[in-house]
Amino acid sequence: MEKAKEEALRSRTIIRTSLIGIGANVFLSALKAIVGLLSHSIAIVLDAVNNISDAASSLITIIGTRLASRQADRKHPFGYGRIEYLSALVISMIILYAGITSFVESVKKIIHPDQPDYSTVTLIIVASGVLVKMLLGNYVKKTGQAVNSDSLINSGEDARMDALISATTLVAAVIYLTAGISLEAWLGVVISILIIKSGSEMIMNTVSHLLGEPADVSLAIALKKTVAQFPQVSGVYDLVLHDYGPDSYNGSLHVEVADSLTASEIDDLIRKITAVVYEKHSVILTAISIYSLNSKDKEAVKIRDQVKKIVMSHEHVKQMHGFYLNRKDRVMRFDVVVSFDAGDRHAVFTDVLNAVKEAFPDHDVSANLDLDLNEVDMK
Repeated sequence: MEKAKEEALRSRTIIRTSLIGIGANVFLSALKAIVGLLSHSIAIVLDAVNNISDAASSLITIIGTRLASRQADRKHPFGYGRIEYLSALVISMIILYAGITSFVESVKKIIHPDQPDYSTVTLIIVASGVLVKMLLGNYVKKTGQAVNSDSLINSGEDARMDALISATTLVAAVIYLTAGISLEAWLGVVISILIIKSGSEMIMNTVSHLLGEPADVSLAIALKKTVAQFPQVSGVYDLVLHDYGPDSYNGSLHVEVADSLTASEIDDLIRKITAVVYEKHSVILTAISIYSLNSKDKEAVKIRDQVKKIVMSHEHVKQMHGFYLNRKDRVMRFDVVVSFDAGDRHAVFTDVLNAVKEAFPDHDVSANLDLDLNEVDMK
């Protein structure tokens, strides 16, 4: 219930912020279009077009938020949260398109220039637009960061870029009025390039979200610490978090427990871990796997320490876990985490495995090459 209330509050915040953006941008667009046409200023007209694109971005954010808040169903059992990433991608493409269009129009004006006709009223309106857009951009972006909405963050950044465009228009006006030199089109080219760069970066960031990124390191560390606080848990490993929208994660992990625990005790432990993790971190653990730990055999513990020393002596090895020794059959098993920084992870793993086999030739060594998706050590 609390999670549902938080999600509803988040949706209302995003929609309210977007509506404010739509109202402000439509008003500024109409005002700037009139001023730009009367003063023959291509920069002000392009600024008005950018305001319309901002309003469209806010509308897309509202639609995306509405669709993303739909409940999970048979077709999409993990919900529709990733629609927010798609709406952020559309907004990024609008920004990129606006930058390209602005660049083309600015180049045309360099080739076929128009002499602008600035007035005091025109400059006052443009200056007011700079102030409004900067305040609006900061408000929208900060709200987006607070509620973890890429769409709002992108819209806020777009508004700040528009404020920069308007500011350069003022600079061009001052230069024209004092020196008689018209630099509007040239400044338009520079700002267009900055907008194209910003839009391209937003697209790449959003696509990276869609492809799948590691969870936030602070979340991974906090979650592992929560699980490690259970007295029966000796270690927490192999955390995998799947992002199904902003602040919406399903995950799995391994816990290391003593080999003396019964099945019923393990079952009870898993249920408690699942409940506490969801309560504290809003992460649904869909699977918790078990590593058994030699808890009574002192010789096995001694050998584990020897193996760990050998394994950790290799460069790029971040961790060894899941060690268990079957003294009767002389079989040892463990997992080795090799960092993504290694040029060839498999080669590092092979060297590790050969070194352990050489140190324990009378044992059957079974090892797995593992990875830490969050590159977080919990030793």
